[in-house]
Amino acid sequence: MLLHISPSLRHVTVLPAKGVREFIKVKVGSRKFSYRMVFYSLLFFTFLLRFVFVLTAMDTIDGETKCSTVGCLGKRLGPRILGRRLESNVPQVIYQVLEEPVSQDEIQGDGDIPQTLEDFVAEMKDVRPDAKTFASRLKAMVTLLEQRTRTAKIQEYLYRHVASSSIPKQLHCLALRLANEHSTNANARLQLPSPEFVPALVDNSFFHFVLASDNILATSVVASSLVHNSLHPEKVVLHIITDRKTLSPMQAWFALNPLTPAIIEVKGLHHFDWFAKGKVPVLEAMEKDQKVRSQFRGGSSAIVANNTEKPYVIAAKLQALSPKYNSLMNHIRIHLPELFPSLNKVVFLDDDIVVQTDLSALWDIDMDGKVNGAVETCTGEDKFVMSKRFKSYLNFSHPMIAKNFDPSECAWAYGMNIFDLEAWRTTNISHTYHYWLEENLKSDLSLWQLGTLPPGLIAFHGHVHIIDPFWHMLGLGYQDNTSIADAETAGVIHFNGRAKPWLDIAFPQLRKLWTKYVNFSDKFIKSCHIRAS
Repeated sequence: MLLHISPSLRHVTVLPAKGVREFIKVKVGSRKFSYRMVFYSLLFFTFLLRFVFVLTAMDTIDGETKCSTVGCLGKRLGPRILGRRLESNVPQVIYQVLEEPVSQDEIQGDGDIPQTLEDFVAEMKDVRPDAKTFASRLKAMVTLLEQRTRTAKIQEYLYRHVASSSIPKQLHCLALRLANEHSTNANARLQLPSPEFVPALVDNSFFHFVLASDNILATSVVASSLVHNSLHPEKVVLHIITDRKTLSPMQAWFALNPLTPAIIEVKGLHHFDWFAKGKVPVLEAMEKDQKVRSQFRGGSSAIVANNTEKPYVIAAKLQALSPKYNSLMNHIRIHLPELFPSLNKVVFLDDDIVVQTDLSALWDIDMDGKVNGAVETCTGEDKFVMSKRFKSYLNFSHPMIAKNFDPSECAWAYGMNIFDLEAWRTTNISHTYHYWLEENLKSDLSLWQLGTLPPGLIAFHGHVHIIDPFWHMLGLGYQDNTSIADAETAGVIHFNGRAKPWLDIAFPQLRKLWTKYVNFSDKFIKSCHIRAS
């Protein structure tokens, strides 16, 4: 087939393939034309005809509905070829309408705003409006749907905040039953570790891990996954630090569920002489922090009621109210050199991680004189989780932050960190941490809004050794599009975020990586109705 367009652009003829050569000869006389020239000529005219639909649509909006396709093409294209241009008023009208502010009363008072795209299309077909009316109706519909989407997002953030901040009844049940078992069963009160293994607690030839938590179930998963994946479990020493209320049930769990041959120590914060007496800066900072937050934030109701802030800002403020950010368990790592004065190196683990490989190789990493071995969080395929820089955590509109730090500097993660305590003791890291906590409180929490990572980024600045991302995969509590294959091959996976694996809001396909280390045959687990799904 061949498309023939007359020189006047008013006639289009389709010729059969047979006789194409003859047609060319007739039209061009004795001149020689190659098939390639014919092809490019046809391609050129086809390209011009692509404007037909767009230009006709513009004419239709302007009310010139009786303009034929080729006629519109000539009218629109002709002046442009001659160096002139006919400006359409359609874009200007649409921009004017879209830029006009829309009041809340106007949206609420207009009851016939289309509720869906189908309603809008049906109305446009029926009314056949001009450009201004079209833009006005479209703007009203989009604004209404945007407001509803915002409200739904904020409600979702609020519900997730409540769900993640509350203690599930199953976990509460487990703590109560184990506390009762501790008081009635001598086996649940056995010393941890047994006397013959006490010297190992300060022996630097062992692999020392530290975990601070008041969550018994989460702690049991970390401990079980650590020991079960260790190539040398007899060399593993796990130091579990908890608070006074959780000490008895935590001890009962590990006394009744030993992870032999690993050595488990369970200790309350009040058992540390250094922590139990004297002035502890982090405790004072936490007390002040709690008071400032209660006044500055106004509670979750006040945060959600704000109609001007974007949903992600409201989500960040709700997250700042999470009890864990004012928990001593979350701040304890800054005092590791004082808590373990005899140890040279430890690996600190959060209670929302799962160990999937042998971690003894971490002791072979040359820290190059640095204090903190961590995975950086500004590079990687996951742009949502692995795109964090200092500007993601610190407020660079504040002069103190802007003067001292680079917003584009790569951040790193807590959750699985190697700490060289010998190198740490020669620095002022802990003092720097406390200093910036005080400065943040003085500024009404304007230097950063939540968590212990921002002051950690500041305190460890210049003291971080970046390790291979294999050792620490983040984001399993933030999003459900994490690749299962990638998660299964990571050394440590971290359920950082609200969707903790022990909560109902956990992502089901990722939760199974955590539940595989829960002993569902245990009588306390059964009696508290803790299930895999």
